[in-house]
Amino acid sequence: MMKIMLTIEIVLTIYTAFYVMRYNLHMFQLNGYKNPEHVAWMKKNMRKQGLLFAGFLAGLLAGAFPNPVTAVFLSLCTLLTLWYYSLLKRNNTKKKLVYTNRVKRLIMTDTILSLAVMLLLYLAGRLKGLWFSCGLVLFIQQFLLLPSNTLNSPMEKGVNNHYINDAKKRLRENSRLTVIGITGSYGKTSVKYFLNTLLQTRFNVLMTPASYNTPMGVVKTIRGSLKPTHEIFICEMGARHVGDIKEICDIVHPNHGIITSIGPQHLETFFNMDNIKSTKFELADALPKDGMLFLNGDNSYINDHIKEKGGQYGNKIFYGADYGTDSNRDCNTENDTGNDSRSGEPDQGYRASDIRLSRLGTEFRVTAPDGETEQFQMRLIGGHNVANVVGSIAVAHKLGIALKDLKVPVRRIQSVEHRMQILDKGPVTIIDDAFNSNPAGSKAAVETLAMFEGVRILITPGMVELGAEEERYNYEFGTYAAACCDYIALVGKKHTEPIRKGIQDSGFSMERCQVVEKLEEALSWAYGIKEQGHKYILLENDLPDNY
Repeated sequence: MMKIMLTIEIVLTIYTAFYVMRYNLHMFQLNGYKNPEHVAWMKKNMRKQGLLFAGFLAGLLAGAFPNPVTAVFLSLCTLLTLWYYSLLKRNNTKKKLVYTNRVKRLIMTDTILSLAVMLLLYLAGRLKGLWFSCGLVLFIQQFLLLPSNTLNSPMEKGVNNHYINDAKKRLRENSRLTVIGITGSYGKTSVKYFLNTLLQTRFNVLMTPASYNTPMGVVKTIRGSLKPTHEIFICEMGARHVGDIKEICDIVHPNHGIITSIGPQHLETFFNMDNIKSTKFELADALPKDGMLFLNGDNSYINDHIKEKGGQYGNKIFYGADYGTDSNRDCNTENDTGNDSRSGEPDQGYRASDIRLSRLGTEFRVTAPDGETEQFQMRLIGGHNVANVVGSIAVAHKLGIALKDLKVPVRRIQSVEHRMQILDKGPVTIIDDAFNSNPAGSKAAVETLAMFEGVRILITPGMVELGAEEERYNYEFGTYAAACCDYIALVGKKHTEPIRKGIQDSGFSMERCQVVEKLEEALSWAYGIKEQGHKYILLENDLPDNY
């Protein structure tokens, strides 16, 4: 009888272990396969996997006193664990686990270590050891990925080096290719798509797709998509640590570079703003002497760095926008998120002026450094989008496309998914800015919301990855949201508490502020608001599954 129950428990444990491993592997992938970052995540989310400790105790009890009662108790704990992790699997759908070759190798190593634990316990205690191992193997799944990753690291390094060298070879073989690197704390993905739209009118262009902005994402793009006929390669460069941009530059050797912005983002891994600034300017350091460096002249962090070390950068070209007073509401929100719309060097740069916003998009005039001007119209909204498009116009113009020839391509520019994307829903307009919010971007988003005539509603879970400054930045977000919005819905009580306090301290009517646990509840509340006028609902950020 006990042997049959043990067999059932072993099969059940193996099946459940896969679900536990899969969840932790998903989180490990979201944490960039970095052991230190995953350990930090585990510390923050210790309670989330507390059920595994109950199973460990049940296995310990069954191993010490193997009888039908303890066996049934262990099986019940295993079934409860299976149900809980299958539920997590269904709920974690924002960015699904991708079964890359690296993930498959991690699964293999994890499985070998799990079986080794079961074998050792069997050899040590025979059947009693197997009972205990059923609880232990589930419990250690949350930790096994760390040694698995360490054991696999030499192999991963060898595989990566092979792919990197192959990508470098392909780039060398295409000697006519012009590489444009794009980096920034925010805005780099949008600028990549905008620039691609403009340059395609004259050149055969390849760009890194989606958010492929890591070394291996860039390498994958080169190896899978680069053709001898390509004339320009637009390479987005992301960073979470000092040296990340340099690593990508050492692979692609950019001819020109764009720094879209610098601000407080990923402070959990950068630790301070000086590290962020030096990392973003690793792109500038990698450019050849004749390379053009395009800089957002409205960003105070960029300007401060240029004032300090600008002499080492030769061909600098600034861009930006003069927003004027076209806003329908005075948000009056001063903070230190790194934006200063009147800084920069207009005599050297491309500037947008006469900016006008409507439900159809934005109109603006661009003045080039030589005094040439042209009127543009685009479907996008948001002051930061104006600056991003002007930066793209600057690059295209410097590469030989006349301003007048860019008017039609600018009209063709589409919203990048989840980045101030306008979704018309009849009496309601959704402004989807759910991708990876940050202090400067969230401020710009609510200020854009304030420009619309109607009922302005903000839905947000707040901002993350801001280290020790996270509470302060979320509090500030609350203060300028209060100045720009008619209604506010906060998703998640615990994490949004600083935002709620900022809203309250600003004198905002708390009857117009709701705190809910799920996005669906917030949308239902927003749709149910009974107030005359067209509704504009801004979705600002959407936390990833590991939050």
